[in-house]
Amino acid sequence: MLSERLRELAARRRPARVVVVGCGKFATMFLAQVRRVPAIEIAAVVDLDPERARRNLAAAGWTEAERAALFLTHDLEAALDRPDLDLLVEATGDPLAGTRHALLAIARGLHLVMVNVEADVLVGPALAARARERELVYSMAWGDQPALICDLVDWARLCGFPVVAAGKGTKYHPDFHASTPETVWRHYGLSPERAAASGMNPKMFNSFLDGTKSSIEMAAVANATGLGVPTEGLGFPPCGTHDLPFVLRPRELGGQLERAGIVEVVSSMERDGRPVRDDLRFGVYVVIEAPSEYAARCFADYGMVTDPDGRFSALWRPYHLIGLELAVSIANAVVRREATGSTREWRADVVACAKRDLREGEVLDGEGGFCVWGKLVPAERSAREGLLPIGLAHGVALRRAVPKGALLRESDVERLPESEALLLRRELAPVG
Repeated sequence: MLSERLRELAARRRPARVVVVGCGKFATMFLAQVRRVPAIEIAAVVDLDPERARRNLAAAGWTEAERAALFLTHDLEAALDRPDLDLLVEATGDPLAGTRHALLAIARGLHLVMVNVEADVLVGPALAARARERELVYSMAWGDQPALICDLVDWARLCGFPVVAAGKGTKYHPDFHASTPETVWRHYGLSPERAAASGMNPKMFNSFLDGTKSSIEMAAVANATGLGVPTEGLGFPPCGTHDLPFVLRPRELGGQLERAGIVEVVSSMERDGRPVRDDLRFGVYVVIEAPSEYAARCFADYGMVTDPDGRFSALWRPYHLIGLELAVSIANAVVRREATGSTREWRADVVACAKRDLREGEVLDGEGGFCVWGKLVPAERSAREGLLPIGLAHGVALRRAVPKGALLRESDVERLPESEALLLRRELAPVG
């Protein structure tokens, strides 16, 4: 068992020593749980606001003595100078900073768990290639939905089942695409005061609501598994767990998929606002096809949920526990030298789409903001049309007006600032 192998490794030499960068919600959940995993040791925590990190550690149950003994800093270089490091967890959520941190970790010979899906979708294929050149693990974060989806896809393929669709659930309505940090809390049923008291970031939560985060996560899955993406972006069909094999089959067979073998996100809300029965709002799924009549009979014999013809079935996991489960990725990287999902190719991209009519000279405010949301598109289209990735749609001014619903092109904005991410981005070549 992996847990035993991790303990054995620690007994032979020492615990796996980990640097955590970004002490937000995900990392705090991990830091709360890792105290119960003696084979993993936190060598350092890095955050731009060390005082906030200390408060989060206290909330996560770290004692005053444990907090005092921890190397906590705003300086990543200083943290990477700590001895006997094995792995870096990048959990900032900032695509530009995350790219820089990943390059530093790879240069120091550290395995990398990329919680930062934003950076992974922006330049992940280039980062993963650099890690492989150094024989290092570049991994998605177990507990986050993309890694769990990749695991279901891997299970299906290992068992010989064609993957018809794979993805996750969320709360979605078309009106949410126009949501802003000022309107986000009413969609969650919260007052701004209650959200502020709980330390909830309106831009982050708005990214989940307006469709950006779903697009980013599905792009990561497509780039890791080779699954395709819908030509016109995610459809977000309302669908409960027991309807997965009925709704998520190709249109010519009565379903709502453009074709088989793609990613898709299902909504926990009907278009008229009613809740979906047996929704998958916090879970992940894979829809598979029986490759033979015999396999289809086995689906029925063992009580699997199927479409009316018994040809398609689904497996799902109703929940994900994000940072509480992250030790699985660390153990896989350190013990097995394997990733829990890893970007391989540039098949999918997430590009900026105007939330409203945008004026010449307006400065874009990026993911979860007032101006744009991130839409999933095939990477080939993004490259061919010169579309503006959502990860670079921040702090740049528009050279011309852009109408609501239009996809922004790089030519629509002033020159993008030079960065490691922009340089890596130029290396990417679309597949598919």
